[in-house]
Amino acid sequence: MKNKSENDLIARIERAFGGTKSHALRVAMGDDAAVWRPPTGIELLLTCDWFLEGSHFLRGKHPPDAVGWKCLARAVSDVAAMGGHPRCFLLSLGLPRVLTGRWLTDFLHGLERASKAFHCRLAGGDTTHRDRVLIHIAVVGEVPPGGAVLRSGARPRDEIYVSGTLGQAERGFRELRETRGMARPATLALRKHLYPEPRLALGQWLANNRLATAMMDLSDGLSTDLLRLCRASSVGAILESDSLPLASVAHTPDARALALHGGDDYELLFTVRKHQARALPQQFQQLRLTKVGEITRDRKVLLRNAKGKTVPLFSGGWDPFRRSR
Repeated sequence: MKNKSENDLIARIERAFGGTKSHALRVAMGDDAAVWRPPTGIELLLTCDWFLEGSHFLRGKHPPDAVGWKCLARAVSDVAAMGGHPRCFLLSLGLPRVLTGRWLTDFLHGLERASKAFHCRLAGGDTTHRDRVLIHIAVVGEVPPGGAVLRSGARPRDEIYVSGTLGQAERGFRELRETRGMARPATLALRKHLYPEPRLALGQWLANNRLATAMMDLSDGLSTDLLRLCRASSVGAILESDSLPLASVAHTPDARALALHGGDDYELLFTVRKHQARALPQQFQQLRLTKVGEITRDRKVLLRNAKGKTVPLFSGGWDPFRRSR
């Protein structure tokens, strides 16, 4: 393999993204820093996310195109969870030399597709050599002044909703680990794991119509993320275990456990005032919306079954400091 310099690497990234335009970016790639010209009357959302070989993806299993798509989708999902519009992102990329050929080409293809799909332009970043792939994404988003939906707005008697189905991405990850060689999105579960869709349109609709009192994305599993939302809002919750929207491909004995504790779904978890819940459709742009519980004054978070028995909800989702996948 020919030796590649950092300048070669940067030139390839610039070529992959050079055709996109943005009125807000007066200077993007090719200088020491991007120059961002935000419109008047907006507030900025700033978020970042790691995507690491071994922790978040497996080099021999995850297609590089999917790695490119997913590293941006994960970060953009944070903007969706606040009802915002993503505008641009910074990419920090550490690569082994052996991956600066076809792997990099396919990775950039997936990242560029995600950039176009989410209307989020590459503004710059940094590159370096690493023994394992290291990806860091920082995203800039926009909301109207005071328009960001926070985790801290839930109040007693608010109804708890989730979008889509839960547990599908975790099942896809299990399928991926059982396949030989590089995975392909042959099933709905594998596609959900490899190519997640941040719920931008839903988040914006909920924010614009002032329906969501609190919201966050489900990245680490419902059992973990609901506890975080309740903690931020200083409330408790009762979660109805029989109301969880299980993926049709996941109706197996552990389907409910996957829905509770499986990560990587990137659906939205949100709360709505009881009197406003009637304004919610059963589906939003063919995306299922399901009531799964209610916020309580007591700060305990409980799981209730169909017979009315309640048990404390434990945090069984993804925690990088507790375990590895």
